[in-house]
Amino acid sequence: MSTTLAEWAATPLGTYLFEREQRYFDHTVADIFGYYALQVGLPDRDFLAQNRIPSRWTLDYDPPATVIADPHYLPFAENTFDLVVLPHALEFTDDPHLMLREAYRVTRPEGQIVIAGFNPFSLYGAKRYFGRQQTPPWNGNFIALYRVKDWLTLLGFDVIGGRLDAYAPPFASQRWLERCGFFEKAGDRWWPIGGGVYFLRAMKRVAGMRVIMPARVRRERRKAFAPAARRERETVTFRGDA
Repeated sequence: MSTTLAEWAATPLGTYLFEREQRYFDHTVADIFGYYALQVGLPDRDFLAQNRIPSRWTLDYDPPATVIADPHYLPFAENTFDLVVLPHALEFTDDPHLMLREAYRVTRPEGQIVIAGFNPFSLYGAKRYFGRQQTPPWNGNFIALYRVKDWLTLLGFDVIGGRLDAYAPPFASQRWLERCGFFEKAGDRWWPIGGGVYFLRAMKRVAGMRVIMPARVRRERRKAFAPAARRERETVTFRGDA
């Protein structure tokens, strides 16, 4: 699922994009606590690096994943993970809804899922649609943001955060990417639905169930949330859906 995409990540455009994604994941997962975390896909990139959950695994069809398995049939019991991240896993499968259902199954109540996806209504989507390249990421099935949000809601997740990113045109040249760096600030302000990638953060809700965290985890959360109040808050409201 991720070998050729990982190779593309070494190109100037791939490096530019995944560096931005790494910053988002580092910031987002830092204050998510628990005991078990799972990354599905892209095992050679550690999107859980800044997370403090003690047991963290990567899962994919091939090494270097720590768990070799089919992400459509996760080899874990229900309600196992406090955090599941899916970096571009949904675009490169024939059944993204099944993969998302499996992620829901293994996520514990009040656990969280973080998704990164390519936005079809962006310059990346235009390059995929009009281009002739048949290699990742351009051969992937770019799924609209509103559709992923609908799937999450139907499964029983509450979307609690997200954003769009990578507004610069998908040039192959490092020099042109650097010249168009101003697109990042301008795009977020003037073209908010046009980011090349989107991120979604959601929490699993189970009716009638209240999860009581261990005292140690509650103390860690209190310590983390105090400085977090002074940081820029992540917004749940999108100014437009892709």
